[in-house]
Amino acid sequence: MALIRLDHVPETVKVNLPLNIILPDPNRMGDVPVRDRKVLYLLHGLSDDASAWQRYSSIETYANAYGLVVIMPSVGRSFYLDLPNGQAYFTYLVEELPHYLELVFGLKPKREDTLVAGLSMGGYGAMKAAFLRPTMFHAAASFSGVLSLNILSDEPNDPRHDEFALLFGDLSKLPGSQHDPAVWLQTAAQQRLDLPKLFVSCGRQDDLYPLNEHFHKACLTHGLELDYHTEDGRHDWLFWDKQIQRFLKAVLGPMP
Repeated sequence: MALIRLDHVPETVKVNLPLNIILPDPNRMGDVPVRDRKVLYLLHGLSDDASAWQRYSSIETYANAYGLVVIMPSVGRSFYLDLPNGQAYFTYLVEELPHYLELVFGLKPKREDTLVAGLSMGGYGAMKAAFLRPTMFHAAASFSGVLSLNILSDEPNDPRHDEFALLFGDLSKLPGSQHDPAVWLQTAAQQRLDLPKLFVSCGRQDDLYPLNEHFHKACLTHGLELDYHTEDGRHDWLFWDKQIQRFLKAVLGPMP
């Protein structure tokens, strides 16, 4: 298995970004070339970077077993947004990065071979990618994701207020905006979008559990299919390592 760390300066972000990639051994799938492998975009949380999944989970083992190429980008604390300052992290994720990987590694997976998943802030990013670029992905997963914007308080005394205001703008106007998962759900239902398979899980002891319950109920209200899982668990890597296994099994079948 090849573990690659490279640094590049995307035009959409204009700052050096680290990118971690897992390339399984060629003989894992009968010498299937890289360009024909399934690809998983695996997104980090608010306090992490591209190295987090490799450092804290067993994703290398799972990738090698499935013959899966894993792409782990870094986006800082951007919430996978196109920011007001011109740094377009969402555009980087769904447009420039896939093009870059095609040019450098020959990766150009079909929709049925492309997955996206993430934890916490990355869960928000994965669902955003699924709803706003549904033709790109076969399946999308959020683990302990920020799937409602109720956590982004517009109370000035909230210590997160200033940071989130820099990202999202006027927090009082977030509900009903382009950043609101509730809007993504409503639009998908109204337009009858062909969405990826959606997978969401959250531990019942997680502070974000109410947000995930809200997202689940909203999917039911709009008639959108969602593979939803809850169990005892907190906002930690013990839970997320179990959930990435569960997601891959649901989408790719039992681990070889």
